[in-house]
Amino acid sequence: MLWWGVASALIANVLYSTGFVLEKRALATLPALSTRRPALVVRHLLGSPRWLGGSLALAAGFAAQLAVYRALPIAAAQGIFVSGLVLLLILSSVVLGERTSGRERQSMVAILVALVMVVASLQGDDARTIARTAPPATLLTIAVPSLAAGLLLYGSAERRARRRHRLPTAGVAYGVAVGLLYGVSSLAIKGVSGLLTTHDIPAAAGHLLRSPYPYLLLFTGATGLVLSQTALQRCRASVIVPVCSTITCVFTVACGTVAFGEPLPADPLRLALRLGGTAVALTVLLALPRHEPPAPATSPPSPPPPIAHHPLTPPSPNGVEP
Repeated sequence: MLWWGVASALIANVLYSTGFVLEKRALATLPALSTRRPALVVRHLLGSPRWLGGSLALAAGFAAQLAVYRALPIAAAQGIFVSGLVLLLILSSVVLGERTSGRERQSMVAILVALVMVVASLQGDDARTIARTAPPATLLTIAVPSLAAGLLLYGSAERRARRRHRLPTAGVAYGVAVGLLYGVSSLAIKGVSGLLTTHDIPAAAGHLLRSPYPYLLLFTGATGLVLSQTALQRCRASVIVPVCSTITCVFTVACGTVAFGEPLPADPLRLALRLGGTAVALTVLLALPRHEPPAPATSPPSPPPPIAHHPLTPPSPNGVEP
């Protein structure tokens, strides 16, 4: 069961990275999207065959993620999901032609170090404890303020981006805001996966509809679609997606551990590794540049060389050679 979960997580990584890259290529050919007109955003997206191909890849990744949460605890699953950032950086460079700065590449290395620390903490019986459901009150206490914070942050980033003479944003604020939405979505996916069963399907469906999970999924899915695609069109995928994934991972591990009651490591060393890995990921996020570097200034054209005069011929008063 453990290896099946690991394989499903790796497949989900490939599907998610491929889907994001396909969507980014499609967005480059679409008119400018605006969160003020969500219906028009959806219409433009559904009219793009390439974007639909990317969304199908993401949907397949979502199905694989359901299988992951049935086989692995939240912390283990998120640790493997973050490793997909390496594949995304490769695809964004090769397929999209995006160039990452040295600082950003160092940040990605630090994220991988954080991943290794988290995965190293997943030894022992407590790492194999898999919770199926969370108390609705606890889940909503976590989800509602997080969704509000994400929407407020995105709105603030939108207002700053509309100011005149402002440097182009690198997309960190957008990535954090969407990451909070997708963090809540990840908790809902975890809950849905725990309620899925092939035994007594009508009873399972009724139990699922009485839970908050499907409604959180609908809200985060619809809202996240408009916000993430608008941000992805404006900013580099190699910035938006890693920031969003890091926030989603940290949020899901921290809040999911509380909501679903999956235990933290009892061993002090493994606890330090898990908390340290989370701290490293957050530090990397805070260190990422908030704006794109300004374009290099073009040097003014050099003035034409002066007209050479014959040493014995005085220059004409009107500047015209005789």
